[in-house]
Amino acid sequence: MPTAFRARKVLFVRERTDRKDLMTTLGAVFRPQLPPERLRDVAQAADKAGLEQLWLWEDCFLESGIASAAAALAWTERLHIGVGLLPVPLRNVALTAMEAATLHRLFPDRVLLGIGHGVQSWMAQVGAQAESPMTLLREHLTALRALLRSERVTTDGRYVKLDDVALDWPPATAPAVFSGAVGPRSLRLSGEAADGTILVAGTPPEKVRRARELIDEGRAAGGRTDHHEVVAYLHAATGPDGAARLAAELERWGDASISDIGAAGNADAVAEAVLRLANAGADTVILQPTADEPDPEGFVRFVAEKVRPLVP
Repeated sequence: MPTAFRARKVLFVRERTDRKDLMTTLGAVFRPQLPPERLRDVAQAADKAGLEQLWLWEDCFLESGIASAAAALAWTERLHIGVGLLPVPLRNVALTAMEAATLHRLFPDRVLLGIGHGVQSWMAQVGAQAESPMTLLREHLTALRALLRSERVTTDGRYVKLDDVALDWPPATAPAVFSGAVGPRSLRLSGEAADGTILVAGTPPEKVRRARELIDEGRAAGGRTDHHEVVAYLHAATGPDGAARLAAELERWGDASISDIGAAGNADAVAEAVLRLANAGADTVILQPTADEPDPEGFVRFVAEKVRPLVP
């Protein structure tokens, strides 16, 4: 490890001494731009390499988050599988709870599920756009977490309506429910009503720090004192053409003018970017490859074998 990077790593640990745990969880994304049949090889490569988490997306109109997660969990032994996120306008909350409970019972302690507003233009395409996405997300979070706590739920909300509903096969222990959030209102809602927050790639360290503050405001408003996990995605590209691919990716996302939201190059460069997000308040950093990543299996091995040893 280069001396300069080692010094920055030590400084990072010192700056985080007020945190309850110094361990930063590391993971990667399986992009749904890859066909579903590629998932098995990528998941098994991640599992064999010792990667902690592999995250999937339920983007319209690409791949199912739940079906993909079930397959990836069945193909692997220890890898944690996350879905970030399930768009609630597409889903009845009872179905979400049933699917979540089934996965958690089949694969205890290996499932991470997040829900969110969804992309509003996509929701409009399928006739599911809500007039008040915030109200829908709050109602869905409240009912989903109650069902997963083995509660019997009756509610007559604006969007979520349940009449004496309880799961016959709830998880043995109530799992964390994550919420995707971007704006201040969504971040406060996530702190109040969810167990963790997912931040999109393109969130620089200063905005991660501000997101933490807004989440904590929501937690205080809701009287929450439990742990709240913050998951941050980070654009990443490796290899001789990594910088060019990353630049093109940021251009596609409309983020080319934002600094410090991606990393290209070797493991040291990527690890430094991870540490900046972690120092800003991210508990988990998920490396997001470019949509045209030429070697997805190699990418997850790179994260597990090269970057992981450089991150506390």
